[in-house]
Amino acid sequence: MILAIDIGNTNTVIGGMQDGRILFRETVSTVQTAATLEYAALIRTAFELNGADHRTIDGGIISSVVPSLTLTVKEAVSRLTGITPIVVGPGIKTGLSIMIDNPAQLGSGMVVNAAAGIRNYPLPLIIIDIGTATTLSVIDRKGNHIGGMIVPGLRVSLDSLVTKASQLPRIALEPPKRIIGRNTVECLKSGVLYGCAGMIDGLIGRINEEMGEVCTAVATGDAAGAVIPLCRSSIIIDDDLALKGLMIIYEKNM
Repeated sequence: MILAIDIGNTNTVIGGMQDGRILFRETVSTVQTAATLEYAALIRTAFELNGADHRTIDGGIISSVVPSLTLTVKEAVSRLTGITPIVVGPGIKTGLSIMIDNPAQLGSGMVVNAAAGIRNYPLPLIIIDIGTATTLSVIDRKGNHIGGMIVPGLRVSLDSLVTKASQLPRIALEPPKRIIGRNTVECLKSGVLYGCAGMIDGLIGRINEEMGEVCTAVATGDAAGAVIPLCRSSIIIDDDLALKGLMIIYEKNM
């Protein structure tokens, strides 16, 4: 079995894969102060809760946008399984043609998502990752990663707003009952969620205009399920995109 771990700023995804299939996916909070032993315990628990034996792990791969945690999690995997996992980064085969000014600046999360998107969806392609930041990656018809955009994420924007405005409460990111809110909580839910959905619709339209053709749109990330159903564009939700990408990159490096 292959262990795949995608470390994000807010959440970390732990997945088990075998024979090209994703057997399970668990999401835990990313804790930058956690020790090696704590992450080893989390990985072991994820396997146990899904009826899998961590002793069957014979390979591993890690993607991380939190450099301070990369070594900790790598050591946790080694301590638990005795293997040294691949870490997505310079020198790793990805199969991507990255056509931005400085390819080294492309985050590993975008790399992993792009690898999966190219394999699984028609090109050209827009990949929307709604997490701590909302990122859009654009893949052209030839499979080149030609660029994208980075927008403050839903929770980052909301946290900043309620911190600066003392009369605004913290809210859950639940779908609003109506577009026109009738109280403060409804107004926040509607503004944050429909605002993000409208932004994504607008950016997709502008990207299609600049590309001169309609791109396939695929969304992933922690808040995709809350936002994408509110969009007017046709967008596919793929919660397993990162794990699919990690599986592809693992295969290319073995």
